[in-house]
Amino acid sequence: MVLIIGGAYQGKLDYAKAAFSLTPEDIFTCTGLKIDFSKRCVNALEEFCYACVQQSIDPVGYFQSHREGWQDSILICTDLSSGVVPVDPVERRWRHSTGQLCQYLAGQANQVSRIFCGLEQRLK
Repeated sequence: MVLIIGGAYQGKLDYAKAAFSLTPEDIFTCTGLKIDFSKRCVNALEEFCYACVQQSIDPVGYFQSHREGWQDSILICTDLSSGVVPVDPVERRWRHSTGQLCQYLAGQANQVSRIFCGLEQRLK
């Protein structure tokens, strides 16, 4: 599995498309609790985490229980850890759960890349 992280609008998806020859049909973009692990790439994991927070679901537990589905995937998540800590408790939980999921996935990944200004920094 490959984990790609980076700030908003830093070119994570464009990097993944170029580096792994992804077509639009290869990419699933999260908008809620459903993830299509049949796609080669799962984008916007932070949106999945937000839906988990709203429904009191542990995103790490979800990924642990669906491990077979994402072992060969390219997973993309926006880094929410920088900046001012949100005042809203839901947004704080969202930030926390997204960080926990990224920590778990980074530990499981064969490769972890951080994208900044469209440039890759290989972390693992």
